[in-house]
Amino acid sequence: MAAEEVNKPKSLPPYPEMIMDAIEALDEKNGSNKSAISRHIESTYGDLPAGHSALLTDHLNNMKDSGELVFYKNNYIKPDPNAPPRRGRGRPPKPKDQMSQAFDSGPTRPRGRPPKDPNAPVLPKSPKVPPKLPKVKASSGSGKPRGRPRKMARPSGGLGGTTATTEPTATTTGKPRGRPPKVKDSMTEVSVEQ
Repeated sequence: MAAEEVNKPKSLPPYPEMIMDAIEALDEKNGSNKSAISRHIESTYGDLPAGHSALLTDHLNNMKDSGELVFYKNNYIKPDPNAPPRRGRGRPPKPKDQMSQAFDSGPTRPRGRPPKDPNAPVLPKSPKVPPKLPKVKASSGSGKPRGRPRKMARPSGGLGGTTATTEPTATTTGKPRGRPPKVKDSMTEVSVEQ
């Protein structure tokens, strides 16, 4: 334990404090870049940890995000207290209107259609007559009527008396409907004489 305390380097101030001291000491008009801040910290404090550059980058980013530093044109600057706050990326939020809040605080209407008033007088219903519109013939140019043709009724029974047919009815294309019936061979029985 005693050996560790002897070899331990003198304690360094926290990184945010070292960064602010470096920016104040450099006192550049447009701010100081990362390499200038790093050189100043190394020259001032000398013995730094092994991951100094990574630590410096991380602390600079944290200070930039928290608003302690302003990053402008690759330089870090102390924020001006009189300057308006810089707006972040994206769409700004809508301003809250005092008038709209006053209207919103009242009782809210329930959802849906309001109920009918039971005390309202009953008016007699007058028959509605649709207005007469002039008939306009829509001509498609082909002479055929629009839409799907009406289904034609098949004759059922009639004078012939036969209601069921063994052969399927033919459509307009000449092909029968559905699967054709299985054809039975009459030559299945073969007798062999000796």
